Amino acid sequence: MTTYLWKAMRKNLYSRYKKKKWTIGKWYKVKGELKMCDNGFHASEKVLDAMQYVPMECLAKVEVQGNHEEQSDKQCWREMKIVKAWKWGKKDSVALSIYAAELVIKNFEEEYPDDKRPRKAIQAAKKWLKNPTKKNQNAARSAARSAALAARSAAWSAAWSAAWSAESVAWSATWSAESVAWSAANLDKCETWIQRRIKKLEEIK
Repeated sequence: MTTYLWKAMRKNLYSRYKKKKWTIGKWYKVKGELKMCDNGFHASEKVLDAMQYVPMECLAKVEVQGNHEEQSDKQCWREMKIVKAWKWGKKDSVALSIYAAELVIKNFEEEYPDDKRPRKAIQAAKKWLKNPTKKNQNAARSAARSAALAARSAAWSAAWSAAWSAESVAWSATWSAESVAWSAANLDKCETWIQRRIKKLEEIK
């Protein structure tokens, strides 16, 4: 049975470590003892899990074979090849962050109806997404700092989601999706969102 996984990669299909550049359709095989996080090719069943380990600039669907090791959020394989790959940009990360934050912002506002900082951070992120000017970026960062303060005072994950959305950093999608009230259902929704997003991404040939 063929096994497919997801691998987060840097620009131009480089691995995070050792600066290895991959070629689509080519099999790669690691030598020596297979060891998680040390020696082997890593990938995950879910894109969200793969994004935890690499500031994703490319998303690759990979085929794997040979002996392997597994843990809850990633796997380490002897052999791997890229089947398909797509470009993943900052706008994709911010759009995912906004989606993740909006899954739980209602819960936050029900508990803290007078605290509009997370809502403003989401709005600022949306404005940057629509018109990514320097002015809008600075406004988003300012809103992010305010939302982060709300998160610290309220200890609420929705605020962190909003903060990371507005900050629009490379890791924003991962952190906001992970912090969606730690709900498996919401994480599944984020994963489904990504699968839909893939259809809109530019494929790397």
